[in-house]
Amino acid sequence: MMGIEKAAGRLAEMYTEGFGGKPSGRYRLPYKFLCELLDRRRLYPEDIQALSRAVVEKGYILIDMQSFFVVMSANSFTNYRRVGKSRTGS
Repeated sequence: MMGIEKAAGRLAEMYTEGFGGKPSGRYRLPYKFLCELLDRRRLYPEDIQALSRAVVEKGYILIDMQSFFVVMSANSFTNYRRVGKSRTGS
């Protein structure tokens, strides 16, 4: 059985590997793949939260899209526009 930390490491490694016609980068994976990676029949919210936290520590983001998951670099979000107080109505 692969632990959360090892699974997070594998997800981070896959970001740098070439597959799907691209040399590296963001990717999506089915729920079933995560179950197999963690050697579990079912994933509970606590499992996904723990894995998400471990992936963040490695510099990536795990996004739950309900029917699949996406892994992206945390750096992808650094250049987004920031919302100031004038836009929030506060």
